[in-house]
Amino acid sequence: MTFSLGRIALATVAFLLTLSPALADSPTLLGTFDAWEAYKNTDARGTVCWAVTQPQTKEPATARRDPIYFIITTWPKQNIANEPSIVIGYPFKDGENATVEIGSDKFSFFTKADGAWLQAKAEEKRLIEAMRVGAEMTVKGLSKRGTLTTDTYSLKGISLALDKVAEGCK
Repeated sequence: MTFSLGRIALATVAFLLTLSPALADSPTLLGTFDAWEAYKNTDARGTVCWAVTQPQTKEPATARRDPIYFIITTWPKQNIANEPSIVIGYPFKDGENATVEIGSDKFSFFTKADGAWLQAKAEEKRLIEAMRVGAEMTVKGLSKRGTLTTDTYSLKGISLALDKVAEGCK
């Protein structure tokens, strides 16, 4: 498993910026592109940009969960570009991985608390390419209570959102 607490912290900070503008300067919406939004924020730590979306469907629909997000973060000062992460809306079961599927492509994400990141940083480029050409993406995870969830995301607008993130974080 290839990850660092730094990557976890950076992705968490980027996510928190989308939810809590009081933590930093107010994020700027760079644009809405179908199912995706792109944001930018600059503070003493540098500029961070991200594309974010929420699932179109959640199964089981009756499962109690906090808000769910798929986020792709770019933070030039931290040497991070297009880092995908998931906020699943519940604590993952310890030791379980989450799975992202786009067509026949599958990607394994390690989990910690309610977040997930790719097992191998080298897979980021392959995942982003699959997202740019795919129509939808599914995320499967197992909660601490043993509930298997499947979230389906639209990939419509992802290419434009990522292009805007790249432009915003030059």
